[in-house]
Amino acid sequence: MANAHPTTVATVEQGSSPAPEHEAEGGLISAPFFISLAMVVIIVALVWKKVPAAIGKALDDKIDVIRKQLAEAESLRKDAEALKAEYEAKAKAADTEAAAIVDQARHEADSIVAQAKQNAEALVERRQRMAEDKIAAEERAAVDQLRAAAANAAREAAVRIIRERVDATADEALVGDAIRSIGSR
Repeated sequence: MANAHPTTVATVEQGSSPAPEHEAEGGLISAPFFISLAMVVIIVALVWKKVPAAIGKALDDKIDVIRKQLAEAESLRKDAEALKAEYEAKAKAADTEAAAIVDQARHEADSIVAQAKQNAEALVERRQRMAEDKIAAEERAAVDQLRAAAANAAREAAVRIIRERVDATADEALVGDAIRSIGSR
């Protein structure tokens, strides 16, 4: 089984190799040489046409635009902060004013309640006085009516007694006494 696999042997020759077909005989004009030459020509053309300066100018212009935008953004931020501070101050002032209005309304309500209580007490006192005055007037009227009734009863009794006891002679004596008492005054 030792000879089961045939062995292949390859030989490589070293030494001189044939020249590539695209190389010229002098060896200076080769593909890397053409690529290098083209790169140099392009770089010289770019420098000659001032492309780096144009790119630099374009970048400088873009930088200026960005700086202006940043300055504008900073200005807008400052304006927004100022506006925010202004509105915060207005909100604080509005809160203070609202608290003052509530406090004033509370004081006014307390004043109105105190005034209403005072007015109610005065009204009760006035009504009580009116009721007492009315009761006193009714009592006076009742007393006056009672006196008038008593006076009428006394007059009626006096008239009856006089009719029963006084006659014409006694009447003349009374009239004479009355006239004398008037004349002596």
